[in-house]
Amino acid sequence: MTKKTLGYVHLEWACPNCQRKNLGPQKFCNGCGAPQPKDVEFVQAAQEELITDEAEIARAKAGPDVHCPYCGARNPADATFCGGCGGNLAEAEARKSSRVVGAHRDGPAPEVSCPACGTANPASAQVCLQCGANLTAKPAETPEHLPSAKPVSTLKGLPVLGLIGGFFVCVILAFLVYFFFIRTEELTGEVQAVSWTRSIPLLALGSVEYEGWLDEIPSDAEVGSCREEFRYTQDQPAPNAVEVCGTPYTVDTGSGFGEVVQDCEYQVYDDFCSYTVMDWTVFDEVTLTGSDLNPRWPDVNLLSNQREGDRQESYEVVFYADGRTYEYTTTDDYEFSQFTPGSRWLLNVNSLSAVTSIKKK
Repeated sequence: MTKKTLGYVHLEWACPNCQRKNLGPQKFCNGCGAPQPKDVEFVQAAQEELITDEAEIARAKAGPDVHCPYCGARNPADATFCGGCGGNLAEAEARKSSRVVGAHRDGPAPEVSCPACGTANPASAQVCLQCGANLTAKPAETPEHLPSAKPVSTLKGLPVLGLIGGFFVCVILAFLVYFFFIRTEELTGEVQAVSWTRSIPLLALGSVEYEGWLDEIPSDAEVGSCREEFRYTQDQPAPNAVEVCGTPYTVDTGSGFGEVVQDCEYQVYDDFCSYTVMDWTVFDEVTLTGSDLNPRWPDVNLLSNQREGDRQESYEVVFYADGRTYEYTTTDDYEFSQFTPGSRWLLNVNSLSAVTSIKKK
């Protein structure tokens, strides 16, 4: 995947003293003047707008801020000396960055209702426009929020019920697989009949039409019509590629700004063509069958521009056991030669009456 940057936004931090929301780059709280804590956690704004100011964009791109090793003051990533005490920042500790804070919030943010008078306020409002009440204070804990409330315990039980149900489904499936395919019964069977089939495809050299990627077509082929089709996916842009990107999300840059990015990949399309080339193709097949233990290949008469294809053989044995017949098929002619009519064998038979293995008794 390629990370594609769409722009930068302001993150926010909440003052631990007055709960006032502040823009990420601000070092001091707008409400009470308290300094931004060293371990502050940046969060998304209710609605994110891409920054257009070039100076702020440059600061966002500079990297995570650093803390002075002498006084702890926060400084931009490209600062050489501390703005607070003048100390050398060569050994300064960089803030943590690269944390995904959430999906990019580019749509209108829902209004916030005042807890005091109920007036609807913009999501970015710090105080109520009607009565001036603080909109950033944490709500008092009520019985509905307590961990002992019944709805919470009921919801917590739902995943457990799902796990139990899934467990029983797995047990049932495992039992069915075992019963029909793995579990076998051992029977003594007697060879009642044998049969065999041997066949030889006959090939002739002629004009054959295929399809393939244009750059893989043999040089002596005659190319027909072509069409563009999806061939593969890659991380980098390319000609004849379609860009496919995921949902934009915001990443903490460690400077109070968030980088809005998308994970993108590129679906490459290429020419897929029909072509004609001289090749060996099946024009006929000769087959010989029998009901004995002496299988033979059919006779073949070929012309100069013909040849044999891959020979094919199949052998079938019918066993009689406990009043029923069971069929066993193999492609091994040596194994087939052991099935003398009347000989007795130990058969492993599954619940579908299929012979899974045999052993001479």
